Amino acid sequence: MSYFATVNKIEYEGRQSSNPFAFKHYRPDEIVMGKPMSEHLRFAMAYWHTLTYGGTDPFGDALMERSWNRLSGMDLAKARVEAAFEFMEKANIDYFCFHDRDIAPEGDSLRETNRNIDVIVSMMKEYMASTGKKLLWNTQNMFTNPRFVHGAATTCNADVYAYAAAQVKKGLEVGKELGALNYVFWGGREGYELLQNTDMKLELDNMARLFHMAIDYAKEIGFDAQFLIEPKPKEPTKHQYDFDAATTLAFLHQYGLKEHFKLNLEANHATLAGHTFDHELRVARINGALGSLDANQGDLLLGWDTDEFPTDLYTTTLAMYEVLMNGGLGRGGINFDAKVRRGSFEAEDLFLAHIAGMDAYAKGLKTAAKLLEDRVFEDMIANRYSSFREGIGQDIASGTATLKSLEEYALNHDIRRNVSGRQEHVKSILNMYLLAE
Repeated sequence: MSYFATVNKIEYEGRQSSNPFAFKHYRPDEIVMGKPMSEHLRFAMAYWHTLTYGGTDPFGDALMERSWNRLSGMDLAKARVEAAFEFMEKANIDYFCFHDRDIAPEGDSLRETNRNIDVIVSMMKEYMASTGKKLLWNTQNMFTNPRFVHGAATTCNADVYAYAAAQVKKGLEVGKELGALNYVFWGGREGYELLQNTDMKLELDNMARLFHMAIDYAKEIGFDAQFLIEPKPKEPTKHQYDFDAATTLAFLHQYGLKEHFKLNLEANHATLAGHTFDHELRVARINGALGSLDANQGDLLLGWDTDEFPTDLYTTTLAMYEVLMNGGLGRGGINFDAKVRRGSFEAEDLFLAHIAGMDAYAKGLKTAAKLLEDRVFEDMIANRYSSFREGIGQDIASGTATLKSLEEYALNHDIRRNVSGRQEHVKSILNMYLLAE
């Protein structure tokens, strides 16, 4: 059975093509800075938004037209596997990501739930073997079920904590079985709503304990995926503990976890935290913790996580600039944690949305590569901070300066004239590169 019978495999046709079901910028085998585009970008399909999202919002019921919606239970789960691999094949996407509860329904007990997962994992493994598709990362959903009303790793209920730990254990086993390159922790309800009834220290300690248990168990079963944490400042709690990249890095340092984790950073989460996406990537990069990307964007006029497909070329260019400066994403990739708008309810819209996002990142990659090749920002920055490469500035940068030596210098030298940062000019140069072909 074909779930997307009206769509053929998406191919590259170039900028002049008028075919909406064709790539204008993404050419998988095009070499950019010594590597094919497909390797730089490693696009992944998000199972939850692509296959399980029904289009509900706080004011509207599900309306997405999906041929598998007529099914239920394990029949629905199996149909989604078939649809997933057909979609990836036709959309030219090599990787996918999922939460455990995306792929199989919960049963009446944890044992039954795990059996449901095993059936679907076995089916996925066969499809992966026949298609060559790979699992970029998997994770656990510990936020939807009412048992997690007070959190999972940060719950006030020890029984819920034990259940969450069992769910993580199963997730690690699934990741190993499917050869996941990474394993993500997103603390959907790991935060608080009212500080006055919250033991923050205990909650943070318990979350760290679960991470250490996961590290130990991964070693025990020989699962060598890169562990990732995905920061988010709010939603569904008022304050999430992994607020942003800097907060998460501080947590990892505090609890002796830094060597085991990198960050999976999402564009919409960055803007919710009051940052740009490239800011979050830069913070992670300079701390050696840039691991993977969740590609989407938010509507700046709306104050919640809208998870739109990425089409902003400034964001994709500056994101890929950070990725290239990082030397790539290692085991990571670019997962489309994005959902079609509620008004884009036809199955074909799934392809059109992914094409838009893939082209936006391909254009961003090419532009970022050209900026790096021409050393546009590097030369500007080197010139702007040139005072730290000689004289007293070199003493400061090398760590040999003291308060006494700096005072002596300041007493005997006038301050050199500050030079303009030419911010508007920098942005105009970025525009020039974006518009060039």
